[in-house]
Amino acid sequence: MVEESEVKKKENERSSNGRKLGGSRIGAILVLIIAVGVTFLYTHKGKSCPCIQDSIKYTGIVEDCCCDYETVDTINGAVLHPLLQELVTTPFFRYFKVKLWCDCPFWPDDGMCKLRDCSVCECSENEFPESFRRLPLPADDLKCQEGKPEAAVDRTLDSKVFRGWIEVDNPWTNDDETDNGEMTYVNLLLNPERYTGYTGPSARRIWDAVYSENCPKYASGEICQEKKVLFKLISGLHSSISIHIAADYLLDETTNLWGTNPDLMYDRVLQYPERVRNLYFTYLFVLRAVTKAKDYLEQAEYDTGNPEEDLKAQSLMRQLLYNQKLQAACPVPFDEAKLWKGQSGPELKQQIQKQFRNISAIMDCVGCEKCRLWGKLQVLGLGTALKILFSVDGESRHDQHLQLQRNEVIALVNLLNRLSESIKLVQEMSPTFEKSTKRLSLQPAAKLISSWKRLWETVVGDRLRKLTL
Repeated sequence: MVEESEVKKKENERSSNGRKLGGSRIGAILVLIIAVGVTFLYTHKGKSCPCIQDSIKYTGIVEDCCCDYETVDTINGAVLHPLLQELVTTPFFRYFKVKLWCDCPFWPDDGMCKLRDCSVCECSENEFPESFRRLPLPADDLKCQEGKPEAAVDRTLDSKVFRGWIEVDNPWTNDDETDNGEMTYVNLLLNPERYTGYTGPSARRIWDAVYSENCPKYASGEICQEKKVLFKLISGLHSSISIHIAADYLLDETTNLWGTNPDLMYDRVLQYPERVRNLYFTYLFVLRAVTKAKDYLEQAEYDTGNPEEDLKAQSLMRQLLYNQKLQAACPVPFDEAKLWKGQSGPELKQQIQKQFRNISAIMDCVGCEKCRLWGKLQVLGLGTALKILFSVDGESRHDQHLQLQRNEVIALVNLLNRLSESIKLVQEMSPTFEKSTKRLSLQPAAKLISSWKRLWETVVGDRLRKLTL
């Protein structure tokens, strides 16, 4: 009996020691888990996921403009985008005259496209409006009212200047717009701006040449607004083009499936706040040019030989130019009068005009035909906006009146439509990325909690089960 009692006593002691040892191990594990958790929280204190930092809500006044982001989004979505989308489908704005085949003046063309979508479907001679083939009125046939007030920058245009389309060369662009040789008409609806597969060194060299040689980024803290304008315009145009490529992307070449590539849109534009801001700047800059030329554009002859469609184009143009909501919310999208002040003003203007002409010449080096088409159209549209806002010839001569050729107006309106669509896409896609990036930011914490739970269940749970045996 004594021996049996001694055995039971020893077993109880071993069991008690086991419980103490198990408790100490559990305590050590708890201390380890708490230490890891505290370390995680401390190292992430005040830090958010980089993606979240990029998901910036754009508010306040657009830099160097006269409207805020919220107003732009509202007016664009409710008024301008629907009008422009309908306007560019009318026969007058559907056909664009372009010189597609030009020798690159800077380097041999070695661009290669991997899709048939690089090519452009040209119009046959009997497809585009007959009125487009008529001889234009001579330039001296225009009669303009005289007596404009002297000012550093004229902010108004003559109210009676249009009596017919003329052929005048745009001093801001490289192509000779009066030379009809080698020009062809293209139906823009049949040649949408989209992904073409144009990639590689040739494509990169285009933008490298644009930025490094003609449009360098202004230094941080630059106070000269004139030096910022060209870079912001080209950056905004670049952002818009990238957005359109991502919005109409070949997702599956084997099944010819097209759709939106949100990751590409984010990688190229949406994760860079400056690129988005420059897009808004370019949009307001071009919108200002259109509204400044409203008297001219209202009286223009949108004649294609189709009376019903021509009246529709004229009506839509008037709705665009005299929209009360736009005039109330953003009467002057961009104030061009504050530029080119001081003694260096004329010199700066000539410098920017030269740089922009070089940029337009680079469009002849684009190795993809469809990319070249939309590059030329949008650069001409931007050059037309510059022409409207910064005088006819870049010399601030007030004795000259605005003269636009048909192709310039077509390019200007189509460019505004492209920018408008980009603004709408940014507004639509940004919330999607904000939600997804917030979910991503929660994943590290969720994974840590899950790891703790598995550790607890595996080690502590197993130890507790053994102790109860």
